[in-house]
Amino acid sequence: MASKTFYAIIAGAGSGTGRASAIRFAKAYPVVLLARRPESYNDIVSEINSSGGRAIGITADATDQAALDSAFQTISQTLPGSKLAAAIYNVNGGFTRKPFLDLKLEELDASLDAAPRGFFAFAQKTLPMLLESVPDSLYPPTLIITGATASVRGSAYFGGFAAGKFALRALGQSLAREFHPKGVHVAHAIIDGGIDTPWGKDLVMNNGVEDGKIKPEQIAEDYWHLHIQHRSGFTHEIDTRPFVEKF
Repeated sequence: MASKTFYAIIAGAGSGTGRASAIRFAKAYPVVLLARRPESYNDIVSEINSSGGRAIGITADATDQAALDSAFQTISQTLPGSKLAAAIYNVNGGFTRKPFLDLKLEELDASLDAAPRGFFAFAQKTLPMLLESVPDSLYPPTLIITGATASVRGSAYFGGFAAGKFALRALGQSLAREFHPKGVHVAHAIIDGGIDTPWGKDLVMNNGVEDGKIKPEQIAEDYWHLHIQHRSGFTHEIDTRPFVEKF
């Protein structure tokens, strides 16, 4: 591996995709977890550190530019001299299921804050760092975006959520076209189905069939695969769903 030291950052730590991605990327790098509440990352940090990896948790709202500035200052002090290898925007918010005529403007704003506005701030912070890593990184420096079914299909009762996710996907496409030629891999993942999270164990999907929910570990493996792709064959977008999911 290159002599430089590198780390990965995951905005939107939690018990599902955030945890699985942190554990997967921690096999290769120190990982930094951002979340608005320490209880979202404490257990993950302890799990990784106790198993021989290195993880750092930082309480920060990834949609807030000042909070991001403070978080990256903490990172530079904690991991001096390290460069950014991979950044994952896994922030979720603004998920509302209700008839359009009952939807409030502030609920639309919550979706837009978590999706395009938050990612805008995160990408403006991380992309210069990823560009700096291009000459030395073993794998192409990577920016990964967690999307959803609503990124490509606006279903009834999900108008506010879809508005945010559509915009997030569009911004990701623009960044891919701008930064791929500069050596930074920008990828968008459409997570088309329910995720098998601890908090969603009682939620029945696909008639309760075995493997009818997406394993977070599989999403993490997909993210790792995106990260290690050679620049001669970048994949900008993937879609992942359970084998029985209709699409």
